[in-house]
Amino acid sequence: MTTELTAVQLIDKHRPTLDGALEAIRTRAYWSPHPEHPKAYGGTDESGRSSLSAGEGQAAFDALRGTRFELDQPGTDGWVGDEVSPYGIELGVLYPRPDIEVLLPAMRAAMPAWRDAGPQTRAAVCVEILARISARTHEFAHAVMHTSGQAFMMALQAGGPHAQDRGLEAVAYAYQEQMRTPQSASWSKPQGKRDPLQLAKEFTAVPRGISLLIGCNTFPTWNGYPGLFASLATGNPVLVKPHPRAVLPLALTVQVAREVLSEAGFDPNLVALAAERTDEGLAKTLAVRPEVRLIDYTGSTAFGDWLEANARQALVFTEKAGVNTVVIDSTDNYQGMLSNLAFSLSLYSGQMCTTPQNLLIPRAGIATDAGAKSYDQVVSDLAAAIDGLLGDDTRASALLGAIVNPQVKDRVEKASDLGQVALASRTVANPDFPGATVRTPTIVKADGARKFWDGPDADTAYLSECFGPVSFAVAVDSTPDAIELLRHTIRQQGAMTVGAYTTSTDVERLTEEACLEECAQLSLNLTGGVYVNQTAAFSDFHGSGGNPAANAALCDGAFVANRFRTVEVRRQA
Repeated sequence: MTTELTAVQLIDKHRPTLDGALEAIRTRAYWSPHPEHPKAYGGTDESGRSSLSAGEGQAAFDALRGTRFELDQPGTDGWVGDEVSPYGIELGVLYPRPDIEVLLPAMRAAMPAWRDAGPQTRAAVCVEILARISARTHEFAHAVMHTSGQAFMMALQAGGPHAQDRGLEAVAYAYQEQMRTPQSASWSKPQGKRDPLQLAKEFTAVPRGISLLIGCNTFPTWNGYPGLFASLATGNPVLVKPHPRAVLPLALTVQVAREVLSEAGFDPNLVALAAERTDEGLAKTLAVRPEVRLIDYTGSTAFGDWLEANARQALVFTEKAGVNTVVIDSTDNYQGMLSNLAFSLSLYSGQMCTTPQNLLIPRAGIATDAGAKSYDQVVSDLAAAIDGLLGDDTRASALLGAIVNPQVKDRVEKASDLGQVALASRTVANPDFPGATVRTPTIVKADGARKFWDGPDADTAYLSECFGPVSFAVAVDSTPDAIELLRHTIRQQGAMTVGAYTTSTDVERLTEEACLEECAQLSLNLTGGVYVNQTAAFSDFHGSGGNPAANAALCDGAFVANRFRTVEVRRQA
């Protein structure tokens, strides 16, 4: 590894990757520079890039346990950390707790040189950070797995290459937005017989200030990287405040970023870690600091609303809770529909912000290629599909992962209080981690008659998010009623995803119109290997920013364009 990197070297090295990302966000076609397959890592590839193998990644993760995570950042006033893996093992890693009166001024002092470096250099440095993270994908996979509860393969893919793709996507959008305005221009206005008016103009993308990233427990890298790299690429220092139960993946990210920044000749304090004790509430303190001008947050609606109301000095990007809905009207691939839904409901035990919660099914049943199916048949067949998918404990563990916290476990155990249980959750034994809490999904039947949700006293469980492996099979009077209930829940609660199954062009049109008007992302008739709760970087937009579930989309121009302002200097030519 070199100890010094020049801007020219980095730009030359990463220009092809940046160009590929820019082309991908233009065409929305499939593209990724980060391999998904575990065997793609280890040794040195044809381009000379080395990466950790599976064994080396495991060893690197094991070596971190029970240690102090040194970052050499200013203002450390103690050591904190009490992460326990959802798989039942102690991590025992201690992280520097910041004295923000020392750390924040140090971060601000790093801004001028980073601002003056320009968009191209900043983008190249960011891509180098992502490349080095990619080389440690196996190490990061264990860190994500043992803080979030994701199964290993999901932690490797979603926490590794997919998260890296989202970070690179943000860099591409940031570069594109900053390059819309030239760095300089000669301005000449004709004056008839007099000499023209002439000015020399310079335009500089100026960062807003310190950016605060408030990490989440379930997807620390996937949800964290867009905001982190969008802010860093637009010139803003980033203070990373992880969730207390999921510090390690973001601490590793900060470590890599500081290393690259230092080698590239920049102040490493452009990226710093703010770890905290459990229940310390550091995010509230940091969020209202005058130095903090940008905030990225993923988590509960309550705290997201608090940030939007109280962090008045900052531009706040939030992804909060929503009620994701699937309208089931009809299908020409009944088994494919059931299999697709079973997988969607089971993946990571439903602990995704995109997992379907409400399945709206007409009481009279649906038409399918296997004949007419009643409401009860659809529900029982879906339950059977989930049982079949998760019948083997080893396979179930690899798909479900582990329950991330006691609150989710409590919701599953109290599901019977919400209505008639059509599919009961069962406990799965993880053969590799006996201490893991693994639960299969539960399905609760619910009445979707209009009087239960369209009145002043509506207080139905399915009208609010029930995060985790709990879903509702909601019997509606008709498909039009299903679409009206869909509109209602998006408008009131928001939705990150919407799905629909129909063979009717009229129903498809009505569902699409509802999602366009309520601003929600729609997936139609998914029966293969693409699922409603998955999105691909460079092509799919995660969230829309147009309903209560999130005020921004990952990732689009609006997500990055307001993280910097353009300052003009005019001179007489």
